[in-house]
Amino acid sequence: MNKLNNFVSLKGTLAVITTGLLLSAQNVTAHHAFSAEFDALKPIEIKGVVTKAEWVNPHSWVYVDVKEADGTVSNWGFEFGAPFSLKQKGLTKTVLPSGTEVVINGYLSKNGKKFAYSTSIKLADGRVFQTGGAQDAPALPAAGTAN
Repeated sequence: MNKLNNFVSLKGTLAVITTGLLLSAQNVTAHHAFSAEFDALKPIEIKGVVTKAEWVNPHSWVYVDVKEADGTVSNWGFEFGAPFSLKQKGLTKTVLPSGTEVVINGYLSKNGKKFAYSTSIKLADGRVFQTGGAQDAPALPAAGTAN
């Protein structure tokens, strides 16, 4: 009976360890580096109007309607840093309600779709917030200051 109890105890311990390893591996693969999705050689500056802000971990997203050169309007998505780091910089979801005019600096996505990594955002009242959080992302001048 003692051998059976030891076997059951060992089996339970292995199950807990295996589950912990699987869960930690899943979290590691769920996060990506800047260079996995964005192109450091394609900086952009976009002017538009906020349509939606999602303060979610690990990255917040802000969506902006942008008037294209041909007059059409396209909705762009911008990846920001984590909500807590943005809050520490003074940027919260309440600062960016729908309809807010902004200028966003960042880097285009590698896949050519209308989304980008944001390094900074400038509001119509002149306030500028640093928005990026990726360790491997290159820095850009603040929004509205690029030449």
